[in-house]
Amino acid sequence: MDWFWPEGFYTLVMVGVFVLGAFALKLPIAVAMSLAAVSGAVAAGEGIPLRHLVEGTFGYLDTILIIASAMIFMKTVERIGLLEAVAARMIRRFRSFPLLLSLGILLLIMVPGMITGSSTAAVLTTGALVAPVLIRLGVPVLKTAAAIAMGAIYGMIAPPINLPAMIIGGGIDMPYVGFALPLLLCTLPLAAVTALLLVYPDLRRFKGDEAALEEQLREMERTPLTPRLFLPILVLVVLLGGETFLPGVWPPLGMPLDFLLAALSAFLTGRRWNLLETATSAVEDTLPVMGILMGVGMFIQVMTLIGVRGFVVVSALALPAWLLYVGIATSLPLFGAVSAFGAASVLGVPFVLALLGKNEIIVASALSLIAGLGDLMPPTALAGIFAAQVVGEENYFRVLKHCVIPAVLTAAWGIAIILGASFVAGVLY
Repeated sequence: MDWFWPEGFYTLVMVGVFVLGAFALKLPIAVAMSLAAVSGAVAAGEGIPLRHLVEGTFGYLDTILIIASAMIFMKTVERIGLLEAVAARMIRRFRSFPLLLSLGILLLIMVPGMITGSSTAAVLTTGALVAPVLIRLGVPVLKTAAAIAMGAIYGMIAPPINLPAMIIGGGIDMPYVGFALPLLLCTLPLAAVTALLLVYPDLRRFKGDEAALEEQLREMERTPLTPRLFLPILVLVVLLGGETFLPGVWPPLGMPLDFLLAALSAFLTGRRWNLLETATSAVEDTLPVMGILMGVGMFIQVMTLIGVRGFVVVSALALPAWLLYVGIATSLPLFGAVSAFGAASVLGVPFVLALLGKNEIIVASALSLIAGLGDLMPPTALAGIFAAQVVGEENYFRVLKHCVIPAVLTAAWGIAIILGASFVAGVLY
């Protein structure tokens, strides 16, 4: 990049103000991003562009509604006891098979992220649920938190809901169709490797208190695992499946309404739960994510207004091939410190355009995987911070140390998929 261009200077101003606000002044990330957006506009002579700031705030409204409604659904499933009952049944069934149990636990952690598109949702639901069980099974606290953080990120990227891929597709007018198999290829092998690295070795050597473990499992089994308990999941599958596979026939309700209707169906399961309390708890848990998305929207809107976004696109297209892949592996996660969604929007789109000779769906899937690593990058580090809180660890950097190897493998796997995009497309399609 030529930082002596005006747009290069504006980029430095916006990034500098954000770093100052987030790191030095310890401001909330959303506030730091808003100040960075205003600073960039003032530096470019645009004053305080209220219209653009408001437009940017609502730029990710669809994504915010999806996250909020999906979190309400997950909290509902949690309140009726389904998550605890399934987790307990899985642990009992595979307790004598530590390898299968390790893989099953990682998959269970991923499920809320797959449904909501948010790593935070995965950490705060199934992550919080399995954390004490993993610790009871002999997995160290820090490795437990690291496994939860990585599983949550892989869940965020896995189908059916992958918000970074949707954002990249929206930037190049590519519909979110045909992503399921590539996203599974991106995430499932890495989830298996992470389970083998962080969970399996300690489960295999477990010689702890079986009586305490049994007591904890009985506590989780307070709700009998009956077929009626799966009704919200069934309703959600029908609603989402109808819109996906019967377009033009099935009424297009939209994902937020699909999640809310599926949550309301929990009243038919025979379990008592408080709708207002559940919805309030879900929105409170997602407020940090929604605030960050609003800040990202303002940040990106101003970047577009003053030419910084175009400057980034042109600079990415001008990179030589070898440096392009280095840039993808480093800049996407680093920009993800602002937001994985922001990285997908600001950098994901130009990188797809720079790789137009390859299958766009495969490339966008791999880019979304690498962008997801942004949820491990300070100062936001949503997956790392919340995973540390779940296990009671105050210093989340101690958790991130155990995420380094899985994160490096994730970036390498994403680059490998991009390099072999044509071959992968031929195999999958």
